[in-house]
Amino acid sequence: MHTYGIDIWGEDNFIIENGLAKLNYASKPALVDIVRDIREQDFKGPLLLRFPHLTRLQIEKLYTLYNNAINEYDYKGKFNAVFPLKVNQLPNFLLPLIKSGEEFGYGLEAGSKAELFLAMTYNKIGAPITINGFKDKEMIHLAFIAKKMGHNITVIIEGLNELKMILEVEKETSLPTPNVGIRVRLFNSGGGAWAKSGGIDSKFGLSSTEILEAYELLKSNNLLHYLTMIHFHIGSAMTNIKPLKKALKESGHIYAELKNMGATNLKAINIGGGLAVEYSQYHRTTQYHLQEFANDVIFTLKNIAKQKGVEEPNIFTESGRFISANSTVLVTPVLELFSAEYELSNLRLKEENPPLIEELNELYKDMNGKTALEYMHDSMDHLESLLKLFDLGYIDLQDRSNAEILAQLIIKKAISLLEIADYEELKRIDNKIQEKYLLNFSIFQSLPDFWGINQEFPIMPITHLDKKPTRSASLWDITCDSDGEIEFNAKKPLYLHDVNLEKEEYYLAFFNVGAYQDTLGMRHNLFSHPTEVNVVFENNELKLEKIIESQKIIDILEDIDYDTKEIKKILKSSLDKSTYVILKKYLNENSYLKTSWSH
Repeated sequence: MHTYGIDIWGEDNFIIENGLAKLNYASKPALVDIVRDIREQDFKGPLLLRFPHLTRLQIEKLYTLYNNAINEYDYKGKFNAVFPLKVNQLPNFLLPLIKSGEEFGYGLEAGSKAELFLAMTYNKIGAPITINGFKDKEMIHLAFIAKKMGHNITVIIEGLNELKMILEVEKETSLPTPNVGIRVRLFNSGGGAWAKSGGIDSKFGLSSTEILEAYELLKSNNLLHYLTMIHFHIGSAMTNIKPLKKALKESGHIYAELKNMGATNLKAINIGGGLAVEYSQYHRTTQYHLQEFANDVIFTLKNIAKQKGVEEPNIFTESGRFISANSTVLVTPVLELFSAEYELSNLRLKEENPPLIEELNELYKDMNGKTALEYMHDSMDHLESLLKLFDLGYIDLQDRSNAEILAQLIIKKAISLLEIADYEELKRIDNKIQEKYLLNFSIFQSLPDFWGINQEFPIMPITHLDKKPTRSASLWDITCDSDGEIEFNAKKPLYLHDVNLEKEEYYLAFFNVGAYQDTLGMRHNLFSHPTEVNVVFENNELKLEKIIESQKIIDILEDIDYDTKEIKKILKSSLDKSTYVILKKYLNENSYLKTSWSH
């Protein structure tokens, strides 16, 4: 059984049984059965399967990790967490998350006016709201209004000008003043793909001098009692814990210094995000246990508080990727295999064939486990010789076709006879034997981080997992862009099954796509979001909720500001009535390709 690294990234949320990828929850439904249930309702194109119970499990895990550490070290501060809305603002994801977090007091973090409106509308009163990012006076005014609504809201200032705007709004209105936090620009930075979000040259935060100026500004305006939090962030999905320890020491001392200067209501340190998500399916990239992460936070801050003689701060975190990534799975069918023409039925052997083709035919017939590698290498040499003969005019197109088919058949047969361990040998010639799998989705819409920053995502078929995968695979999406490909990588090889798509369906799933991919996705070629569905459980019974179909073509055109009435009018004027009826039907369907499995 080929597991596709599920023991590395799956966190026991997904399992393989009887050759099927299954959800390890309740009745352990197979993903392929969920997909087929949705298809029977005539929803076409790729699917986003959302599992709200996985989001809840992550929230529970986060609070358990920190509360374990608090109990272990007899820590006096409390743990709080907020979800950064930038990670995923879509209602099918967000609204169940908010409901799951209510009993924990789980809050939201907003980084724009639109996100702040969402937080003001849906966040439970009493659960924290933090505001990060650059702000104008309107956004700060909104924070005052949120405070009036009863929200526990903290405005994290990214610069002194924002603090000055808070002072202006406080003087100009009779609204209650929200809590104030200071984002500090630490000397220490994180690691990995998002390391630049922290450190002395980061985009956000106040320098030591600016922190002192902010303190004096608050004090001189009799508003120092509103300073309740300092904030830092040194990276997302950190694979190494050492940068965190350095940042904790630095921020802990800043907190203690401000406390001892007179900021008596300063009670919290917001450590930002950073908890790792395992995206690799080949080896573990995270070099720490999650409990170790929480323990280091609590232990370090407790020691600094003791050393400086101040109360132990409350802890805030914003680990959005950790909460959301594993809750969403993208499933797409394979539309076509581009070497499907290399089948025995396509051979056009003559009564008399060139000697090398006769030899290829004998190699194919006589191959066994012991001779597989030798015969495969021989077939590659024979094919190269035959292609040269074709260029010189010594064999015809029919001979060339037979040579290509026989070489591919030999390779397929050799791989099926070889053990998995022999794949190391096969990597030498993978560029010649790889299969191209055409998938009914857009990389730019559904996996923008792959295209933009070469982010890995675990990939595996959801069926055939009791069979040996024999084809080194490159994945093509259906956009007309050469970047719409996940190329075969011999260092991180993806092997898939050799299937007959005329006789069976074959689906691939991309895991850990719940963070950022939904809202970063772009409409390249005017492909819209996949059809999404929440998979929920009531009394352990599976139920499909809130199915949102991929946008119709006419709606996409309207969204990018075309006059759709004009489009219909022009098309209608050029066609007879019956043809226009057909065209109008197509306008009201989505852009993804139709296949037999879609109906």
